[in-house]
Amino acid sequence: MVFNNKLRFSVAVALALTACTGGAAPKSASSDAPGKGKGFDHDPFPSTYHAYPGAPTAIVHATVYDGEGGRIEDGTVLLAGGKVTAVGGPDLAVPAGATVVDGTGKWVTPGVIDVHSHLGDYPSPAVKALSDGNEATAPVTAQVWAEHSVWPQDPGFSRALVNGGVTTLQILPGSANLFGGRSVTLKNVYARTVQGMKFPGAPYGLKMACGENPKRVYGGKNREPSTRMGNVAVDRQTWMKAVEYKRKWDKYEEKGGEAPARDASMDTLMGVLNGEILVHNHCYRADEMAIVLDMAKEFGYKVTAFHHAVEAYKIADLLKATGTCAAVWADWYGFKMESYDGIRENLAILHNAGACVMIHSDDQNGIQRLNQEVAKALAAGRRAGFTISDEQAWTWLAIAPARALGIADRTGSLKPGKMGDVVLWNGNPLSVYTRPEKVWIDGAMLYDANNPKLRPVSDFELGQPGEGDVK
Repeated sequence: MVFNNKLRFSVAVALALTACTGGAAPKSASSDAPGKGKGFDHDPFPSTYHAYPGAPTAIVHATVYDGEGGRIEDGTVLLAGGKVTAVGGPDLAVPAGATVVDGTGKWVTPGVIDVHSHLGDYPSPAVKALSDGNEATAPVTAQVWAEHSVWPQDPGFSRALVNGGVTTLQILPGSANLFGGRSVTLKNVYARTVQGMKFPGAPYGLKMACGENPKRVYGGKNREPSTRMGNVAVDRQTWMKAVEYKRKWDKYEEKGGEAPARDASMDTLMGVLNGEILVHNHCYRADEMAIVLDMAKEFGYKVTAFHHAVEAYKIADLLKATGTCAAVWADWYGFKMESYDGIRENLAILHNAGACVMIHSDDQNGIQRLNQEVAKALAAGRRAGFTISDEQAWTWLAIAPARALGIADRTGSLKPGKMGDVVLWNGNPLSVYTRPEKVWIDGAMLYDANNPKLRPVSDFELGQPGEGDVK
């Protein structure tokens, strides 16, 4: 009788377990887990960039700035297969069959990199129909992507190439919002689509802004934020939501179950918290930058770079300690209250302190003469007593912005194996009289001042007076 009771009990338990599992054996909690970072597609708009065809090339007898602070007199730069293959002095052997370019009296540098541009989002002509850089409808618009506004026909791209030697640039949303949206890094080549310009494998950025712009835009609409404390409050509340969103997705990706509901804005912020997306923060005042650094520490993310940063010289030690870059102008300041305390020596002071620092444009005309902006900042530093060589200053528009964009392993300097993004200048590039003579991107010559057929013209310009004008 006892045996039969035990048997009945065992059968009842088995039936109950079967009912609970729908007739199937219980499965592991992680058997349907997608894995870390695999819960959804993180790159739904992939790059379709393909380098233009090039030819093995040797630039000889030029002064070479390697972009990392090195200088070679009577130097040689070899390009082949889209890459820099060798850099050296006059004894460097030139491969048979290579096209030889005489650089006597000229300079060779890596292609210029602009870490802060709005080309394509605020293109030329500057008309309302093409004004697509600020989604100024809410202070938090992390869900928008700058690339979805980029107009590849913007004539500004070709002007930046032929007048400024710009081969790579980051396109950012504007600064009306606290969280302006994702940025995109582009190769400065003609393409039919923005995907055809996207720098392969470059991480996305998140544009953030502090200070006057967000509080003016939304205070003017009688809504939060209308003060600097409101700016920080909305920032912190948004990051709190992002941390919780990340927790849910981490749990799902590790253990499986029902996937959390997607939120395009939180996707971007989770990307920041995971270290996949780099924060580029518009900020002018030193005190506000220090607050942002504390906020980043609170929520576990890194500020890759402060942009504009006219008071960065006041906190050079903080920037160095946190590994945060400053992207600055040479002498733009005083045009609004938060830019009042800017100084021309800003860049040189940061460089001297060992902080990561670079020049940037934020302007469709300024991008055409970043070499001159570096010259101005260098001159101001020397007048203040800082010893900075020309070749060291060239890092401010070469390897430094490449690091801030997460692409320094592929471009930003003339090192073997890196992309063949190269400019031959017709004189000292720190002179106002100098301009690019030839520009290569991935080893393909895309501009030659001596060849009218190698002057890029966008579809928009075709058939219009002055098409291809490079003055």
